[in-house]
Amino acid sequence: MGNGIAHVCARAGCEVVLYDLEQGFLDRGLATIEKNLAREVAKNKLTQQQADEARGRITPTVDREALARCGVAIEAATERFAVKAEIFRELDRILPGDAILATNTSSISITKLATQTKRPEQVIGMHFFNPVPVMQLVEVIRGLQTSQATFDAVHALSKQLGKTPVEVNDAAGFVSNRVLMPLINEAVYAVMEGVATAEAVDQVFVLGMAHPMGPLTLADFIGLDVCVDIMRVLADGLGSPKYNPCPLLVRMVDAGWLGRKSGRGFYRYPLQ
Repeated sequence: MGNGIAHVCARAGCEVVLYDLEQGFLDRGLATIEKNLAREVAKNKLTQQQADEARGRITPTVDREALARCGVAIEAATERFAVKAEIFRELDRILPGDAILATNTSSISITKLATQTKRPEQVIGMHFFNPVPVMQLVEVIRGLQTSQATFDAVHALSKQLGKTPVEVNDAAGFVSNRVLMPLINEAVYAVMEGVATAEAVDQVFVLGMAHPMGPLTLADFIGLDVCVDIMRVLADGLGSPKYNPCPLLVRMVDAGWLGRKSGRGFYRYPLQ
Protein backbone atom coordinates (compact mmCIF):
# COMPACT_ATOMS: atom_id res chain seq x y z
CA MET A 1 0.00 0.00 0.00
CA GLY A 2 2.80 2.41 0.86
CA ASN A 3 4.46 2.19 -2.54
CA GLY A 4 1.08 2.64 -4.24
CA ILE A 5 0.34 5.78 -2.21
CA ALA A 6 3.82 7.15 -3.00
CA HIS A 7 3.22 6.39 -6.69
CA VAL A 8 -0.06 8.34 -6.95
CA CYS A 9 1.30 11.27 -4.93
CA ALA A 10 4.41 11.56 -7.11
CA ARG A 11 2.34 11.12 -10.28
CA ALA A 12 0.14 14.03 -9.15
CA GLY A 13 3.14 16.33 -8.76
CA CYS A 14 3.86 15.99 -5.03
CA GLU A 15 7.37 15.71 -3.65
CA VAL A 16 7.42 12.42 -1.74
CA VAL A 17 9.65 11.12 1.05
CA LEU A 18 9.17 7.34 1.12
CA TYR A 19 10.19 5.91 4.49
CA ASP A 20 10.58 2.28 5.52
CA LEU A 21 12.43 0.37 8.21
CA GLU A 22 14.99 -1.34 5.98
CA GLN A 23 16.68 -0.60 2.66
CA GLY A 24 15.49 -3.94 1.29
CA PHE A 25 11.86 -2.95 1.88
CA LEU A 26 12.47 0.36 0.11
CA ASP A 27 14.17 -1.36 -2.82
CA ARG A 28 11.20 -3.67 -3.32
CA GLY A 29 8.76 -0.76 -3.04
CA LEU A 30 10.67 1.31 -5.57
CA ALA A 31 10.90 -1.63 -7.96
CA THR A 32 7.11 -1.97 -7.79
CA ILE A 33 6.64 1.75 -8.44
CA GLU A 34 8.96 1.62 -11.45
CA LYS A 35 7.17 -1.46 -12.83
CA ASN A 36 3.76 0.19 -12.42
CA LEU A 37 4.92 3.44 -14.00
CA ALA A 38 6.27 1.44 -16.95
CA ARG A 39 2.89 -0.29 -17.27
CA GLU A 40 1.16 3.10 -17.37
CA VAL A 41 3.54 4.24 -20.12
CA ALA A 42 2.83 1.05 -22.10
CA LYS A 43 -0.92 1.74 -21.81
CA ASN A 44 -0.41 5.39 -22.91
CA LYS A 45 -1.66 6.70 -19.58
CA LEU A 46 1.66 8.52 -19.06
CA THR A 47 4.49 9.59 -21.32
CA GLN A 48 7.97 8.30 -20.53
CA GLN A 49 8.94 11.82 -19.48
CA GLN A 50 6.01 12.02 -17.04
CA ALA A 51 6.94 8.63 -15.58
CA ASP A 52 10.57 9.68 -15.17
CA GLU A 53 9.54 12.94 -13.52
CA ALA A 54 7.21 11.10 -11.12
CA ARG A 55 9.97 8.68 -10.12
CA GLY A 56 12.31 11.63 -9.65
CA ARG A 57 9.96 13.17 -7.08
CA ILE A 58 10.33 10.16 -4.74
CA THR A 59 13.14 10.29 -2.18
CA PRO A 60 13.57 6.97 -0.34
CA THR A 61 14.96 6.92 3.19
CA VAL A 62 15.43 4.70 6.24
CA ASP A 63 15.93 7.81 8.42
CA ARG A 64 12.67 8.85 10.09
CA GLU A 65 14.10 12.29 10.81
CA ALA A 66 14.06 12.95 7.06
CA LEU A 67 10.27 13.31 7.36
CA ALA A 68 10.77 16.63 9.18
CA ARG A 69 10.19 18.60 5.98
CA CYS A 70 6.83 16.99 5.17
CA GLY A 71 3.52 18.82 5.38
CA VAL A 72 1.41 15.64 5.25
CA ALA A 73 2.31 12.16 6.46
CA ILE A 74 0.32 9.11 5.30
CA GLU A 75 1.08 6.08 7.48
CA ALA A 76 0.58 2.64 5.92
CA ALA A 77 2.01 0.22 8.49
CA THR A 78 0.56 -3.12 9.59
CA GLU A 79 -3.02 -3.15 10.93
CA ARG A 80 -2.13 -3.22 14.64
CA PHE A 81 -2.80 -0.36 17.02
CA ALA A 82 0.45 -0.65 19.00
CA VAL A 83 2.53 -0.37 15.82
CA LYS A 84 0.57 2.61 14.49
CA ALA A 85 0.51 4.34 17.89
CA GLU A 86 4.31 4.29 18.12
CA ILE A 87 4.59 5.68 14.59
CA PHE A 88 2.13 8.47 15.33
CA ARG A 89 4.01 9.49 18.48
CA GLU A 90 7.19 9.71 16.39
CA LEU A 91 5.50 11.58 13.55
CA ASP A 92 4.08 14.04 16.06
CA ARG A 93 7.59 14.66 17.37
CA ILE A 94 9.29 14.93 13.98
CA LEU A 95 6.88 16.78 11.68
CA PRO A 96 6.20 20.53 11.74
CA GLY A 97 3.45 21.69 14.08
CA ASP A 98 1.05 22.49 11.22
CA ALA A 99 1.51 19.14 9.43
CA ILE A 100 -1.39 16.71 8.97
CA LEU A 101 -0.99 13.13 10.19
CA ALA A 102 -3.09 10.72 8.10
CA THR A 103 -3.44 6.97 8.45
CA ASN A 104 -4.27 4.43 5.78
CA THR A 105 -5.79 2.16 8.43
CA SER A 106 -8.66 0.03 7.21
CA SER A 107 -10.29 -0.49 10.61
CA ILE A 108 -8.53 1.14 13.60
CA SER A 109 -10.10 4.11 15.40
CA ILE A 110 -8.88 7.49 14.15
CA THR A 111 -10.03 9.03 17.43
CA LYS A 112 -7.88 6.62 19.43
CA LEU A 113 -4.81 7.15 17.22
CA ALA A 114 -5.24 10.93 17.56
CA THR A 115 -4.82 10.67 21.34
CA GLN A 116 -1.23 9.51 20.76
CA THR A 117 -0.37 13.00 19.48
CA LYS A 118 -0.43 16.61 20.66
CA ARG A 119 -2.33 17.60 17.51
CA PRO A 120 -5.49 15.44 17.53
CA GLU A 121 -7.37 17.97 15.41
CA GLN A 122 -4.82 17.32 12.61
CA VAL A 123 -5.20 13.52 12.60
CA ILE A 124 -7.45 11.92 9.97
CA GLY A 125 -8.06 8.66 8.14
CA MET A 126 -7.15 8.41 4.48
CA HIS A 127 -8.04 4.85 3.47
CA PHE A 128 -6.82 3.95 -0.02
CA PHE A 129 -7.73 0.74 -1.85
CA ASN A 130 -5.42 -1.76 -3.50
CA PRO A 131 -4.02 -1.44 -6.13
CA VAL A 132 -3.74 2.24 -5.25
CA PRO A 133 -2.77 3.54 -8.74
CA VAL A 134 -5.95 1.97 -10.17
CA MET A 135 -8.68 2.15 -7.51
CA GLN A 136 -10.62 5.43 -7.37
CA LEU A 137 -11.98 5.44 -3.82
CA VAL A 138 -10.46 7.08 -0.74
CA GLU A 139 -12.45 6.83 2.48
CA VAL A 140 -11.75 10.09 4.33
CA ILE A 141 -12.47 9.38 7.98
CA ARG A 142 -13.03 12.03 10.60
CA GLY A 143 -11.94 11.30 14.14
CA LEU A 144 -13.96 12.89 16.91
CA GLN A 145 -11.30 15.62 17.19
CA THR A 146 -10.57 16.14 13.46
CA SER A 147 -10.94 19.79 12.47
CA GLN A 148 -12.88 20.96 9.43
CA ALA A 149 -9.67 22.50 8.06
CA THR A 150 -7.91 19.12 8.23
CA PHE A 151 -10.84 17.38 6.57
CA ASP A 152 -11.02 20.00 3.79
CA ALA A 153 -7.27 19.75 3.13
CA VAL A 154 -7.31 15.94 2.85
CA HIS A 155 -10.49 15.99 0.76
CA ALA A 156 -8.76 18.38 -1.65
CA LEU A 157 -5.55 16.31 -1.66
CA SER A 158 -7.52 13.18 -2.54
CA LYS A 159 -8.98 14.97 -5.56
CA GLN A 160 -5.52 16.23 -6.54
CA LEU A 161 -4.40 12.59 -6.58
CA GLY A 162 -7.18 11.77 -9.03
CA LYS A 163 -9.25 9.92 -6.43
CA THR A 164 -12.87 10.22 -5.33
CA PRO A 165 -13.02 11.02 -1.60
CA VAL A 166 -16.00 9.72 0.36
CA GLU A 167 -16.63 11.11 3.84
CA VAL A 168 -17.01 8.49 6.59
CA ASN A 169 -17.26 8.90 10.35
CA ASP A 170 -15.05 7.03 12.79
CA ALA A 171 -16.33 3.53 13.63
CA ALA A 172 -14.61 0.15 13.56
CA GLY A 173 -14.04 -0.93 9.97
CA PHE A 174 -15.58 2.33 8.67
CA VAL A 175 -17.90 1.38 5.76
CA SER A 176 -15.73 -0.71 3.44
CA ASN A 177 -14.34 -3.28 5.86
CA ARG A 178 -17.36 -3.35 8.15
CA VAL A 179 -19.25 -4.80 5.18
CA LEU A 180 -16.46 -6.59 3.25
CA MET A 181 -14.68 -8.47 6.03
CA PRO A 182 -17.77 -10.27 7.39
CA LEU A 183 -18.48 -11.31 3.79
CA ILE A 184 -14.99 -12.80 3.48
CA ASN A 185 -15.30 -14.39 6.92
CA GLU A 186 -18.60 -16.07 5.98
CA ALA A 187 -17.04 -17.33 2.75
CA VAL A 188 -14.30 -18.97 4.84
CA TYR A 189 -16.98 -20.55 7.06
CA ALA A 190 -18.63 -21.97 3.93
CA VAL A 191 -15.35 -23.71 3.06
CA MET A 192 -14.67 -24.85 6.64
CA GLU A 193 -18.16 -26.33 6.99
CA GLY A 194 -17.96 -28.16 3.66
CA VAL A 195 -20.68 -26.14 1.96
CA ALA A 196 -18.45 -25.65 -1.09
CA THR A 197 -14.83 -25.51 -2.20
CA ALA A 198 -12.98 -22.19 -2.32
CA GLU A 199 -13.20 -22.30 -6.11
CA ALA A 200 -16.97 -22.84 -6.02
CA VAL A 201 -17.53 -20.05 -3.48
CA ASP A 202 -15.58 -17.64 -5.67
CA GLN A 203 -17.46 -18.72 -8.81
CA VAL A 204 -20.78 -17.91 -7.15
CA PHE A 205 -19.69 -14.32 -6.56
CA VAL A 206 -17.97 -13.80 -9.91
CA LEU A 207 -20.66 -15.38 -12.08
CA GLY A 208 -23.74 -14.72 -10.00
CA MET A 209 -23.01 -11.30 -8.48
CA ALA A 210 -20.61 -9.81 -11.05
CA HIS A 211 -17.79 -9.35 -8.53
CA PRO A 212 -14.44 -8.90 -10.32
CA MET A 213 -12.96 -11.59 -8.07
CA GLY A 214 -14.40 -13.95 -5.48
CA PRO A 215 -14.12 -13.22 -1.75
CA LEU A 216 -11.45 -15.88 -1.14
CA THR A 217 -9.29 -14.74 -4.05
CA LEU A 218 -9.67 -11.23 -2.63
CA ALA A 219 -8.72 -12.45 0.86
CA ASP A 220 -5.54 -13.97 -0.57
CA PHE A 221 -4.81 -10.67 -2.32
CA ILE A 222 -5.36 -8.62 0.87
CA GLY A 223 -3.44 -11.07 3.06
CA LEU A 224 -5.14 -13.54 5.38
CA ASP A 225 -3.22 -12.15 8.36
CA VAL A 226 -4.60 -8.68 7.58
CA CYS A 227 -8.12 -10.14 7.37
CA VAL A 228 -7.71 -11.72 10.82
CA ASP A 229 -6.38 -8.46 12.29
CA ILE A 230 -9.30 -6.47 10.87
CA MET A 231 -11.89 -8.98 12.09
CA ARG A 232 -10.41 -8.74 15.59
CA VAL A 233 -10.59 -4.94 15.48
CA LEU A 234 -14.25 -5.22 14.44
CA ALA A 235 -15.01 -7.71 17.21
CA ASP A 236 -13.35 -5.50 19.81
CA GLY A 237 -14.73 -2.21 18.50
CA LEU A 238 -18.30 -3.34 17.86
CA GLY A 239 -18.53 -5.73 20.81
CA SER A 240 -20.15 -8.63 18.97
CA PRO A 241 -18.89 -12.23 18.59
CA LYS A 242 -20.26 -12.31 15.04
CA TYR A 243 -17.10 -10.47 14.01
CA ASN A 244 -14.71 -13.10 15.43
CA PRO A 245 -12.46 -14.47 12.68
CA CYS A 246 -13.38 -17.92 11.38
CA PRO A 247 -11.25 -20.66 13.06
CA LEU A 248 -10.08 -21.90 9.64
CA LEU A 249 -8.83 -18.42 8.79
CA VAL A 250 -6.90 -18.25 12.08
CA ARG A 251 -5.38 -21.71 11.53
CA MET A 252 -4.23 -20.79 8.03
CA VAL A 253 -2.50 -17.68 9.36
CA ASP A 254 -0.90 -19.75 12.14
CA ALA A 255 0.42 -22.09 9.43
CA GLY A 256 1.95 -19.17 7.53
CA TRP A 257 -0.56 -19.47 4.66
CA LEU A 258 -1.08 -15.73 4.23
CA GLY A 259 -2.17 -15.61 0.60
CA ARG A 260 -0.29 -14.23 -2.39
CA LYS A 261 2.58 -12.79 -0.36
CA SER A 262 3.50 -16.18 1.14
CA GLY A 263 2.74 -18.28 -1.95
CA ARG A 264 -0.21 -20.07 -0.39
CA GLY A 265 -3.62 -19.16 0.95
CA PHE A 266 -6.88 -20.52 -0.41
CA TYR A 267 -4.90 -20.91 -3.63
CA ARG A 268 -1.22 -21.39 -4.49
CA TYR A 269 0.89 -18.66 -6.07
CA PRO A 270 4.42 -18.46 -7.49
CA LEU A 271 6.69 -16.44 -5.22
CA GLN A 272 8.39 -13.49 -6.90
